[in-house]
Amino acid sequence: MLRCKRVIWPLSLVCLAANLPSQVRADEQAAPPESLGTIQVIGSEAQARDMPASAQYIDTSEIREQSYSDLNRILRRVPGVNIREEDGFGLFPNISFRGVDTTRSAKITVMEDGVLTAPAPYSAPAAYFSPAAGRMSGIEVLKGSSQIKYGPHITGGVLNYLSTPIPESGKAYLKFLFGSYNEVRTHGYVGDTLSTENGRFGYLVEGFYRGSDGFKTIDETADFRNGDATGFQQVEPMVRLSWEPNTDIYQRLEVKFGYSNMDADETYLGLSDTDFRKDPYRRYSASRFDNISSEHFRGFARYFISPTDNLDIITTAYYSEFNRNWQKLNDLRGGVTGNMNLSSALAGAGNGLGLDCVKGSIACNLRVRDNNRSYYLGGVETVANYRFDLGATHHELSGGFRYHEDQETRFQHDTVYNQAAGGTIIGKTVGAPGSQDDRKGLTNAYAFFLKDRIEWGNWGFTPGIRYEHLHQTYKNNLSPGNNGSSSLDMYAGGASLDYRFNEDFMMFGSVHRGFSPPGPQDAVVDKLKEETSNAYELGGRYSHGAFYAEIVGFYTQFENLLVVDSIGGTGSDANQNFGKVDSRGVELALNFDAGNAFAWGFSNPYFLSFTYTNAVQLNDAASTDPESIFSFGKKGNRVPYIPEYTLSFGSGLHFDHWGVDVTVNYVGETYTSASNTSAQVNGAGQPDARFGKTDDFVLLDISGYYQLTKGVKVLAGIQNATDEEYIVSRQPHGPRPGMPLFAYGGFELDFDI
Repeated sequence: MLRCKRVIWPLSLVCLAANLPSQVRADEQAAPPESLGTIQVIGSEAQARDMPASAQYIDTSEIREQSYSDLNRILRRVPGVNIREEDGFGLFPNISFRGVDTTRSAKITVMEDGVLTAPAPYSAPAAYFSPAAGRMSGIEVLKGSSQIKYGPHITGGVLNYLSTPIPESGKAYLKFLFGSYNEVRTHGYVGDTLSTENGRFGYLVEGFYRGSDGFKTIDETADFRNGDATGFQQVEPMVRLSWEPNTDIYQRLEVKFGYSNMDADETYLGLSDTDFRKDPYRRYSASRFDNISSEHFRGFARYFISPTDNLDIITTAYYSEFNRNWQKLNDLRGGVTGNMNLSSALAGAGNGLGLDCVKGSIACNLRVRDNNRSYYLGGVETVANYRFDLGATHHELSGGFRYHEDQETRFQHDTVYNQAAGGTIIGKTVGAPGSQDDRKGLTNAYAFFLKDRIEWGNWGFTPGIRYEHLHQTYKNNLSPGNNGSSSLDMYAGGASLDYRFNEDFMMFGSVHRGFSPPGPQDAVVDKLKEETSNAYELGGRYSHGAFYAEIVGFYTQFENLLVVDSIGGTGSDANQNFGKVDSRGVELALNFDAGNAFAWGFSNPYFLSFTYTNAVQLNDAASTDPESIFSFGKKGNRVPYIPEYTLSFGSGLHFDHWGVDVTVNYVGETYTSASNTSAQVNGAGQPDARFGKTDDFVLLDISGYYQLTKGVKVLAGIQNATDEEYIVSRQPHGPRPGMPLFAYGGFELDFDI
């Protein structure tokens, strides 16, 4: 079993590099192949436009344009992406591609620099961690048949964060922002690549900080006077080192160490509909105990070698540890309310006594759960790329093998607080550590892929296959009768065909079978099968001068759709095979720079991103758990939280010394349950605030800058400039708002050193 240590595991590759071929002079050093610059899914905007699949590349300038650090806002401009916001700051993204379940981004493959970044992507992909999008140099989104190179969740697509690369020459960067709710955001780095007798050495030292007092206010009581404590702090430093020795063949050793720490006074508890319409930024006094703290260590060692001009081999060893404890209100226990879940209380169950309890109006008992969990992952992956000609065809053959293991450990307990009328806490009972949940799930996974890019004249054909073998172990110390293990074999494959009519216009189509595995408990105890899909897409791209257009039609048939039965401390807290779902739609992306096209002497860019999605259930839901939003769904109903229409539009004016950008996002309303009810009533006829609809909304973001001198900018902007109030989600417990108007100002320094 692989259990590497954070400090020791890179030494194996360091030892490998110690036996390099003979040195040559620095001026004779082998040049790096383009494919070895950085491990990326797409590579660049230009490469995205050549891929035979739906592919979008968001570069550094697009991230910095509106000074976003919220992944939700960054991804709004990518067609085919469905987003369920939760906290208003983007701390806990819920991302879906083309109709898969949005919950905690669990049904897409999430990576950073080509390395799996969810704390336990096999054992517990819904793991409440996302890297800070504000420190990234780019973000890549890949859908369609090209994603078979990646795994394990390839029914939806791939999201790859690109961290700051080591610069080729000396560079120093610093950005500072101060905004509404006392938000402070700082991002800075310094790096260089130095040529020596022993080769080229590169380094990068980076730091990112984001903190806010929050935009919500908790109802205060006689013993609680800290109602403004609804903010967070997030810290993410990173160190990156590289060495390219002076050898006859190109080689590179790169290591990266990253750390994340977050402390957030966030809650699962929403509001009643009536209270939301009065003040969406209110929090009830019962949520005063809610706080999540997390810590993440991660790193990799990556060895590149190009033995010949036609062959590249890349080996990556990686490891991470993630620990978090989300202490949050779980439910109401005994007393006048009886045992009542929070969503029922918000919807008026018990003649309104539950709602009175969370407001602090009556004497009752509040059960708070310490969701204490730890995760680790580790693995080794080797990928080889070989280029050759065969007759009239050119081939780019790539294949890879990965061994990976990850584990989730839960060690949780409850605390019951006794509340007096008026909201004062007069006593508590603390459970023993591990008394509520004491279990772990482990997955060992072997993955293999092979694909070939074949080009013949203007035609391109790309077939590929993927195979994964999983061995999963489940151990529950509170229920040992459920202990056990199981094995699972999964297969995926696909092919794309493309034709380039000329330098400006190409068309492509693909067929792809994908899979998404169940976790250890789901496989061992509940005997669930993997989710599979048959996906089809047909699209075209046109690019000429300052104009670019892409349109893609997609159709995905999901089998055994895996969904989270419930989230937030109610229901079974396990997955279920929901059944069959068809998702079809159209993605449209347009870009045009009028200033460049008409030689105005300044830049006037426009972009438009439009998505139509029709994700429909093909069978009645099997679940009869009244607390699951996927229960009691009927054939023909829409999948929860997948809007039918989304639209993002933006424009800007950029002169020599100043510029302004405007972005408008529209998101249509969605049903929040498979039963497609507009009322706050679950399938069993019981009050439940998670059932109903979200709001449709339009957000306006405006930003501007002035270049004081070379390398020095002042920045300012407003997000949600119209101060729109809207329900973005009814999960985990009741209506939740998006962020209100947010204004900021700051500066950016960008220098060569």
